[in-house]
Amino acid sequence: MSLSKKRFLSIAAIFTLTLGFLLTDITLKTLFMSMEQNVALGDPLLPRRLPGRLFKVDVLSAYPQAGWATGRGAVPVATVPGRVDMQIKLLGLIPLNRMVVNVVPVVRVVPGGHSIGVLLHAQGVMVVGHAVVTDRRGQRHNPALQAGILNGDIILKVNGCRVQSEQQVRNEISRCGETDRPVTLEIKRGQRIFTTQVKPIFCAETRRYRIGLYVRDSAAGVGTLTFYEPGSKKYGALGHVITDIETNRKIELGDGQIVEAMVQGIRPGRRGQPGEKIGLFNGSGLSGNIEKNTLYGIFGHLHQPLTNPFYRQPVPVALVYQVKKGPAEMLTVLKGNRIGCFSVEILQVMPQNKWEGKGMVIKINDPELLRQTGGIIQGMSGSPIIQEGKFVGAVTHVFVNDPTRGYGVLAEWMLWEANLMPTPKEKKIA
Repeated sequence: MSLSKKRFLSIAAIFTLTLGFLLTDITLKTLFMSMEQNVALGDPLLPRRLPGRLFKVDVLSAYPQAGWATGRGAVPVATVPGRVDMQIKLLGLIPLNRMVVNVVPVVRVVPGGHSIGVLLHAQGVMVVGHAVVTDRRGQRHNPALQAGILNGDIILKVNGCRVQSEQQVRNEISRCGETDRPVTLEIKRGQRIFTTQVKPIFCAETRRYRIGLYVRDSAAGVGTLTFYEPGSKKYGALGHVITDIETNRKIELGDGQIVEAMVQGIRPGRRGQPGEKIGLFNGSGLSGNIEKNTLYGIFGHLHQPLTNPFYRQPVPVALVYQVKKGPAEMLTVLKGNRIGCFSVEILQVMPQNKWEGKGMVIKINDPELLRQTGGIIQGMSGSPIIQEGKFVGAVTHVFVNDPTRGYGVLAEWMLWEANLMPTPKEKKIA
């Protein structure tokens, strides 16, 4: 090998080692951030630091033009709300990540923690099971299954009429059976909608015409209100989607409401056995409609303003990059309708380019909360998490084998669904 070639390889190796040393975990996270993100007004357009000598940030375009200013180091600072298109370059020459930053004003919300009863009516009725129908001769049939109707399917129309209830479906099946006609069903399966016909059979056991389906048109349960935005009167709650207990499929929302709930008792959680709040719906007090059932919770409008005993004024909402490991507090009800404040710890903030609903890992470390509940329990979903005076997210799921730990959804994600903050195009496509 020639001397010049050896020298070149040595220089390349030194450069590679030096680059690897400088590319810290924070730098790598910055380089591979999502293609679009929100940044708070007054913060650097890239919230994570970059080694200024290695990387350069070029502003390709900005609207309005005065939406950025040169800050310390290589990263511009957001000065007014708007959109900025940027390019990160290695050594100022090699293009790396290109991204769009939405500069957003600080959004303030009233934290929740209130216990709520959730009453949800599905769009149509959901198929939750099949049943064998035995006719007068003792022969066994399953007409709906033979027609290709599956668990999780949504029956939108029966004989051309929009389905409002289980009883309506039963009545139409009986009417068709008595006149010896098939019943026509419009079915939704995922994003596909199709029509099928099923011939009712007279059931010798129940003495009525059946097609062999179990369906459900509503769901009810206890959860926790997460936040309320006074200007729009919008709220968010639960932090996760409501699914059917039998099929584990998302319930397609027809309409619904939330009402105040009183916690009557607690069944503590144990390893392998999640606990739960035992609640009673209260017709007075807090109430609102349900307009969306999404991956990040349920959303709608409250009929009256919300107050919180621990936070008399609205608090700022933390964006994803502002959430960090460390101590925080959680608001939730353990008895009656009295909100309590309990200490927790944020153990991990998940990658922000994954939007499946699990944004952070939390641990309950409050002695009183652990004594009463054993950790995270059912009915606690939606309990807001506050860190350094900012609303950062909400409790959503418990680790079955360790009830002191669980997942939480990030506050910014919930505000996307409430249309209180710009939603990244990547998330919309996903």
